[in-house]
Amino acid sequence: MLTLEQQFALRIAEQMVFHTGRRAAPTEVRSWERSLPILAQDLEQAGLSNVEVLVEHHLPLTSKRADVVLAGRHPRTGGPSYVVIELKQWSRATAWDDDRELVLIDGFPNAPRLHPVAQVRGYCEYLTDFAKFLDGQTDAVAGAAYLHNAMAEADVRDLYDYPQDSRGQLFTGARRGEFIEFLRDRLDPDVPGGPYADQLINSAIAPSKQLLAVAADEVQRREQFVLVAEQKLAHAMVLHEVDRARRRDSKSVVIVTGGPGSGKSVIALSLLGDLARQGRSVLHATGSRSFTQTLRKVAGKRQPRVQKMFKYFNQFMDAEPNNLDVLILDEAHRIRETSVDRYTKAAFRTGRRQVDELIAAARVPVFLLDQHQVVKPGELGTVEEIRGYAADLGLPVHLIELDAQFRCGGSEEYIQWVQRLLGLAEGEPTPWLGDPAFDVRVADSPEEMEDFLQGKIEAGYGARMSAGYCWPWSKPRPDETLVEDVQIGDWSRPWNVQGDRMVGNAPPAALWATDPNGFGQVGCIYTAQGFEYDWSGVILGPDLIWRDGRFTTNWDANRDPAFRSRKSIDDATFDRLVRNTYKVLLTRGMRGTVLYSSDPETREALHTLVAVPGRQTDEN
Repeated sequence: MLTLEQQFALRIAEQMVFHTGRRAAPTEVRSWERSLPILAQDLEQAGLSNVEVLVEHHLPLTSKRADVVLAGRHPRTGGPSYVVIELKQWSRATAWDDDRELVLIDGFPNAPRLHPVAQVRGYCEYLTDFAKFLDGQTDAVAGAAYLHNAMAEADVRDLYDYPQDSRGQLFTGARRGEFIEFLRDRLDPDVPGGPYADQLINSAIAPSKQLLAVAADEVQRREQFVLVAEQKLAHAMVLHEVDRARRRDSKSVVIVTGGPGSGKSVIALSLLGDLARQGRSVLHATGSRSFTQTLRKVAGKRQPRVQKMFKYFNQFMDAEPNNLDVLILDEAHRIRETSVDRYTKAAFRTGRRQVDELIAAARVPVFLLDQHQVVKPGELGTVEEIRGYAADLGLPVHLIELDAQFRCGGSEEYIQWVQRLLGLAEGEPTPWLGDPAFDVRVADSPEEMEDFLQGKIEAGYGARMSAGYCWPWSKPRPDETLVEDVQIGDWSRPWNVQGDRMVGNAPPAALWATDPNGFGQVGCIYTAQGFEYDWSGVILGPDLIWRDGRFTTNWDANRDPAFRSRKSIDDATFDRLVRNTYKVLLTRGMRGTVLYSSDPETREALHTLVAVPGRQTDEN
């Protein structure tokens, strides 16, 4: 008979096999054993050997996992009861710069962490937001941060200054008895927890809060998004720096990095709304015409003045230094060398760098970026570029790296698969092994891809088709119809509209990804970047083809005007930008991606790599 401690260790290994497809190394299991046996002893002492223990429980529609969720029956209500536990091995922790939400721990003097109570509370709120069966069951979920190695109250005294409630309570090794009583108060010792764990695991999932669907409420009234883990850390870090800049007449730079779907734009809108409601001077800016215009339309639909809060990177050439408290720079990978274009007045043609203008405009400029989304020559938004320039100015830089994944069904496996497939990460391309959270399919024709996506639309989902920039792009005909430039065999469809006005029923370029009438056109990288939709169909054009066991790029097949002259960029840069382009296109979907290649050899290779049939669910 295995002890509870041994069962914990085995569960860890099994969980890692399930989530990552590999056997957990002994060192990985041992790192958990330092915390889990202590929790096991506490459960035994509490008489709770009947509860079900979910280790590294997957939060729906994201790659984040709660350390432990205890499942059982509530001793008072008789309903389901879940205790989310964030395990910390910290023995000492102090508030960072008197900020209750950010803490410093031993060994990391300049790397503040999110208060563990804030972390576990975010997990609790996220679970109740997305597990449908928990609707209305306000007492079903509780949270605890457990610092079991903290044996002296004085060593963690600052942490008690942070507000606590039923979804976020702090316990230490010095208060172990209180933790045990907390568990007894939430879980019935006489009832097996298995059925309640199954209920949570098998719960229907509420629809995800897509960014643009709740943008207006997020900015104007109240927070709509639940921020978790590093998202909350980034949000707290910016608020901390804004407060410190006011108190000390100082200036600092915050950089937030993360892959597609890691929540950068959610953080940006949450900050914009929160700071605006606090009366801070704050603006949001991007380098994307489509994204900015869409945010103006959606977030400012009730109050036109809100539209003025959304700017472009090149609108700060004449800004007063530090006139803003905060400048939120979303999609900062699209920062250019300068803001000068053909419409720029002569007085501003000074050669001043765009990053200098943006940093100068606010006491706390916040850069949110993904370096793998640099898709156009001249885009310079990298951590190294921004950090180096800030260092030259003597400004402190705070870097927060987001490791969560909220797009592609929360499937980290899919993101990693795409990066290896495109040669953007170490390792050879590997077969897609499947993920219950995300569906990947290969179509044999564009007709098959379009018919599948049309079926999803008829079932109530959103879907779009996009493609590499490998076909000409004509202006509308005099009779206000679009030319079907994207031609593959007998199938042809037009690109999305180029301009700011509708053409027939086709929406303007900025609204292609969000207007239902956008499905009839094929989107390009510049209209798809920054957006998400339920189902994504991606046409791999002849500029990216599979040869000799890997993808190779073909300059002659690309029609993007940005790559018109071979004198402007070298072959290596072209290769990297094309791969980044397809990485963006392949990571727009929330529920699934359908791939099609116009090249037969590439299509055959994709069939070999995606050998697992699409996920069979009620929505198919």
